[in-house]
Amino acid sequence: MRSSGWRAPNLVPVTLDPEDSKIITLARSARARNEAAEGAAVRDETGRTYAATNVALDALTLSAVQVAAAMAVSSGARSLEAAALVTAGEGPSDADRAVVAELGVASLLVAGPDGTLRS
Repeated sequence: MRSSGWRAPNLVPVTLDPEDSKIITLARSARARNEAAEGAAVRDETGRTYAATNVALDALTLSAVQVAAAMAVSSGARSLEAAALVTAGEGPSDADRAVVAELGVASLLVAGPDGTLRS
């Protein structure tokens, strides 16, 4: 048999921290429950979690990440340990990255609707 020269990439399964898996699950659940375009969840410095979906009204448009971060801050959080976005779209936006960075998150977890991690 002749080889075409193509080799399968070395795929290494990603093992997430159980707490990071939890916020992806929360984001997926929020998105599914509201039939929303996006779902997000964040974990604050005390371990509390907040899940949200995007808001798309004529007078107000917020991403799911922005809503979840606002919920955390309005509940007294001073920083975030982790943030996750679940979307079928491109996401995250520059504004999503900026809000989690301002609250101390170095990397925003992004997953598809099935929970498969994209980044």
